[in-house]
Order: sequence, then C-alpha cells, then structure tokens
Amino acid sequence: MYLFIIPLVIVVLLALPLVPIYKGVTTGKKAKHAVIFNLAAFFGVCLLAVALPLGGVSFAEAAGTEVVGEAAAAASAAGMGYIAAALVTGLAAVGAGIAVAAAAPAAIGAFSEDPKAFGKALIFVALGEGIALYGLLISILILNKI
Repeated sequence: MYLFIIPLVIVVLLALPLVPIYKGVTTGKKAKHAVIFNLAAFFGVCLLAVALPLGGVSFAEAAGTEVVGEAAAAASAAGMGYIAAALVTGLAAVGAGIAVAAAAPAAIGAFSEDPKAFGKALIFVALGEGIALYGLLISILILNKI
C-alpha cells in the first residue's frame, strides 16, 4: 500500500501547480496565492524526495543485511547530492532573475536619457546574471563529488 500511495501523492503534488493555470489566474491577489500554492507543491515534492530514500535505508536495516543497507545509504547520499545541485542551480537562477528584473529596466531608462551610461548600466545587469553562473558552478562542483 505504501508503494502505491507515495508515488500517487508525488504525481498529485506535481500536477497541483497546473490548477491556477487552468483557472486563468494571471494578476493581482490571485496570482500571489498561485505562487504560494506552487511553492508549497514544490517543497512537498522535495520533502517526499528526501523522505523516500531515508525510508528505504530503514527497511534495508530492518532486513538485517549490512551490504544492502550500505548500498541504500550510498544511493541516498547520491540522491541528496543531486537534490542539492538542483536546488543550488534553481535558487541561483531565481535570484539572478530577480536581480536582472530590477536592474534591466533601470539600465534601459538610464541609457535612454544618456547614451554614455550604457557601459555602466550593462555592468549592473551582468552582475545580476553572474549570480546564476556562480550557482551553476557550485552545482557542477557538487556533481563532481558524487
């Protein structure tokens, strides 16, 4: 029963963010609730991804086989490494998006008033994009250790 319910919950949590899209939520307070809804579904899937490998380790130890328990622990550690790499890349990309969303309109406005300010304005936009590159670099380093 456990092996049927957990994947079903994962599929439901992955499909839940599609509900606001189907309802046509785009702006205003409904959009804020849709973002919160999407974040809750994402963290629910992450929680299940962390809980499932740990449950497999406890079942392997209950069976009394040391070799299976060690293999399950190694698989769990590799899974946590993949989750860490994905979170680093994703959160760095979100941070870069927020930084570029704030810097790019200001850079365009500064450039439209004074064409000499193009280089200075471009530096601030590039600094925001550098955040995503740093996140990608850290995720590559994490993946090399797995």
